[in-house]
Amino acid sequence: MTKNKILLAGATGYLGQFITQELIERGYETKIVVRNKEKVEFKIENLEIIEAQVINPKTLKGICNNVDVVISTVGITRQKDGLTYMDVDYQANINLIDEAKRSGVKKFIYISVLNGEKLRHLKICEAKEKLGDYLKSSGLDYVIVRPNGFFSDMGEFLKMAKGGKVYLFGDGKLKLNPIHGKDLAKEVVNAISQDEKEINIGGPNLLSQNEISELAFKAYGKAVKIVHLPDWIRKFALWGVRTFTSSKTYGPIEFFMTTMVMDMKAPQYGIHKLEDYFNDEVKR
Repeated sequence: MTKNKILLAGATGYLGQFITQELIERGYETKIVVRNKEKVEFKIENLEIIEAQVINPKTLKGICNNVDVVISTVGITRQKDGLTYMDVDYQANINLIDEAKRSGVKKFIYISVLNGEKLRHLKICEAKEKLGDYLKSSGLDYVIVRPNGFFSDMGEFLKMAKGGKVYLFGDGKLKLNPIHGKDLAKEVVNAISQDEKEINIGGPNLLSQNEISELAFKAYGKAVKIVHLPDWIRKFALWGVRTFTSSKTYGPIEFFMTTMVMDMKAPQYGIHKLEDYFNDEVKR
């Protein structure tokens, strides 16, 4: 049985590098789209590297020729270089979807965010969900992968623990299960041959915010000092960043502060533990 040929967009990002590695290890014929070949730090054999700007549809002509499946991790955490979430998370992915359709691609896999449908009012999620709507109506076979936070997103807990105190909103008992990029990459590649249209994915360990804070203190060998703040402070801070800063600044803050008071449990996958990640980060 011949393996599908895969095109990956967003290959140089945190998750994209793990997906690239996973595709090659499993023997998929793989090509990746990057803005600048010179900036590709990982060296992998049997990998075709294409230079193109996903925000510019003219540069994408023909990149999906003879491709069976497109995987896109294209998106931005912070709006910069004059680009908005709508420019990148939405329009750039539309450019890819349209090019995939023109070339007869069989399937499009898009990496979105857990609970994005409930978070359309947030700038980051508005663009991702609008893109999801477009993909569903595109006529292409599709998969929308909805991961929980990455281990790297838990860095805020480490930063606070290093400073001696972790500040949480509410009682800190809400649970989440962040996931390592390597574990998520495995599930994204599994989705190539699966039939589900939307897949929620989290890491192997369900942890409360208090427990994550404790792991951060433990990694630094410090006493646990958690300050539980009333929710009115969070609401006031959210109002403040939305009122007095641009969406360029408040997008990531808005997302972090909103999900901090949500249940963010997802089906459990993978083997990597947050505790080990924290310990490794502290040793660096």
